[in-house]
Amino acid sequence: MRVTTPPVHPEGRDRPLLAITLKTISMVFFALMFAGVKWASPTIPVGEMVFCRAFFGMLIIVFAVQMTRGVTHLATSRLRTHATRSLLGVTAMFCNFLAVMFLPLADATAVSFVAPMFTVVLAALVLKEAVHVYRWSAVVVGFFGVLVIIGAEGRATDAGSLTGAGLALFGAGFSAFAMIVLRRMSAHENSEAIAFYFMLTSALVSLVTIFWGWVMPTPKEMMVLVSMGFFGGIGQLFLSFSYRYGEASVLAPFDYTMMIWATATGYFIFDQLPTLQVLTGAALVIGAGLLILWRERRLGRQRAESAKSLT
Repeated sequence: MRVTTPPVHPEGRDRPLLAITLKTISMVFFALMFAGVKWASPTIPVGEMVFCRAFFGMLIIVFAVQMTRGVTHLATSRLRTHATRSLLGVTAMFCNFLAVMFLPLADATAVSFVAPMFTVVLAALVLKEAVHVYRWSAVVVGFFGVLVIIGAEGRATDAGSLTGAGLALFGAGFSAFAMIVLRRMSAHENSEAIAFYFMLTSALVSLVTIFWGWVMPTPKEMMVLVSMGFFGGIGQLFLSFSYRYGEASVLAPFDYTMMIWATATGYFIFDQLPTLQVLTGAALVIGAGLLILWRERRLGRQRAESAKSLT
């Protein structure tokens, strides 16, 4: 369920309060999007939901870019890289949507927060980054937190809960793979283009599932499906704008506000609340994620100071 962070824009990153506000608003819209997925899941196939999320979200992105910078801002010469990142992202989206079908919103959100731990592991294995004891310790704590959550789901009366937890874990893993590719893209691609090609790829991939049987939605269901796409597209825009006004290290912890909104929508719309064991596991996962973010910020400052000393 974790949303991929866009590349940081170097201009104007001196308004942290505005940036934090925009980031928090984006999490609210993503929570509403997943609430729509949960509401529609009993009757609408997952591929149809992914298509609506991608297609209508893409319309929002194109409209916003046209109003601000012009659609030529979406041009790219790196379609292969976009395709790789987008295929990983759409796979994660399918897993996350399926997880929400089986789990309460807060539970699926809690498991998705393990994505930064996967990213640390992949950064060490794929990018050959040096990962020291602080981040490895955080990875161990984070995965232990996930085991606590999965243990709660395994004891749930609903047999699908464990399946949902596994799907959320797979979604977090594919999100981490997408983040690794995004790290290499962020130096030369803007966030609007990344979001656009992701939505375009997601719409095309999910459209193939029409052969497995889509359904004609009722007017109410269609309204929810369109709203899902709009909520996702608006959330993506707020997310992108937030990184224009604030540093990534400042904004990253506010990903975890998603847990608040997921719990709230789960309670008020579906009358679902996470158990104490799920909340305990979520606290461990969030704490581990914050430790990783803190360590990344310190390392970033050290690298910046070292670079200054050499100039």
